[in-house]
Amino acid sequence: MDCLQKWPEPVVPVQALSESGAAVIPERYVKPASERPSLNSTADKIIVGIPTIDLGGLAEGTAECRATMRAISDACRDWGFFQVVNHGVSHELMERIQEVWRGFFYLPMEAKTAYANTPLTYEGYGSRVGVEKGAILDWGDYYFLQYLPQSAKNYDKWPSMPISIRDTTEEYGREMVKLCGILMKVMSLSLGLDAEFLHKAFGGDDVGACLRANYYPKCPQPDLTLGLSPHSDPGVMTVLLADDQVKGLQVRKGGEWITVQPLPHAFIVNVGDQIQLCRSYLFSMYILLIWKSSMVHRTSQKQRIGMGQSSPNSNLALFVSLPSFHKSEYTINKKKKEQKKG
Repeated sequence: MDCLQKWPEPVVPVQALSESGAAVIPERYVKPASERPSLNSTADKIIVGIPTIDLGGLAEGTAECRATMRAISDACRDWGFFQVVNHGVSHELMERIQEVWRGFFYLPMEAKTAYANTPLTYEGYGSRVGVEKGAILDWGDYYFLQYLPQSAKNYDKWPSMPISIRDTTEEYGREMVKLCGILMKVMSLSLGLDAEFLHKAFGGDDVGACLRANYYPKCPQPDLTLGLSPHSDPGVMTVLLADDQVKGLQVRKGGEWITVQPLPHAFIVNVGDQIQLCRSYLFSMYILLIWKSSMVHRTSQKQRIGMGQSSPNSNLALFVSLPSFHKSEYTINKKKKEQKKG
């Protein structure tokens, strides 16, 4: 079970590879031909607006409230994704959380690697997931934190620099949990259930919440690799804060990878696997793809961002996921069970 304690090979931050100036990416990051993004593909040409929902309608009259709830239900069923505006989270906080995490990734490498993570809980600064030796890796770094329940929160795992990062992340986490609570109530009602059904089903007051900041450095060969491999999110839902100046989130729909354009000061909501499984006959499952651009630095939350041609800059996104179990607890419990079998 040593695989749960350490990575199978030395971890090299992707940012360090990017900043080395090498014109060729290491073989470890080259995806199979069938999985590589095509910068001239249909996905690069089709930039669509996934459903955009104004949550301000929930506070209006009965007709407006019902229309908003119906729009969320339709988006969950038809796409599994939607953007929300007028969500109640201040634009100033959204800009501030992006700025502090961008500041973290711009710190000297030794300051970041002081928080290097392990596969036991994944908390901290990392550049890979999974413990398969020799696995093909994604072109990105990340920072993963447990936010809820309080018993799972470990401030020793939270970075102390930039100086405001802990307070800002705490404030942002509270707002995200509040927003997810509102969305779960709407989803419950749209399914003909009690407003608190999903909240109770997925842990109630003991619900788990995680935050992850992803950083996708500039890549010299964006046509050979991915920032994040195709996947679906395992939790209840993910709320993604993306840079609206950089396109890259791709949603698979109708057999095509379709690039999504994030809106300014909007959140992208992804319905996770656990809700999909809860009512799979209503909500269709989609998976995500992130691809790189050689023109810009990118950061993404959770998930998935590729870009077109723009001047070099950094792009940060954060997500909150609400799983019905906490990954660290699950990993530890699984390890104990396997040790007993042994």
